[in-house]
Amino acid sequence: MYNSINLKSISMNKILIGFTAGLLVGLLFAPAKGTETRATISRRGRDLKNQFNDLVDSISDKLDSLTGEVEQGLGDFGRQAERSFRNEAI
Repeated sequence: MYNSINLKSISMNKILIGFTAGLLVGLLFAPAKGTETRATISRRGRDLKNQFNDLVDSISDKLDSLTGEVEQGLGDFGRQAERSFRNEAI
C-alpha cells in the first residue's frame, strides 16, 4: 500500500512539474498581449459555456420526448391490458 501511494505521489509531482513547465513556456512565447489573451480566453469560455448549454438543452429535449413516448406506451399497454382483462372476464 505504501508503494502505491508513493507511486501516485511521484506521478502527481511529474504531472504538476509538466503543467508548470508548459505554462511557463507558453507565457514566454505568447504572441499576444495579456489583455488580448484574456479576451480570447474569455470569448472561448463564453463559447464553451454556450455550447454546453446547447448540449444540455438538447439532452433535456430528448429526455422530455422519450418520457412522453414512454408514458404514451405505458398508457397504450394499460388500455390493452384492461381490454384483455374485460374480454377474459366475460
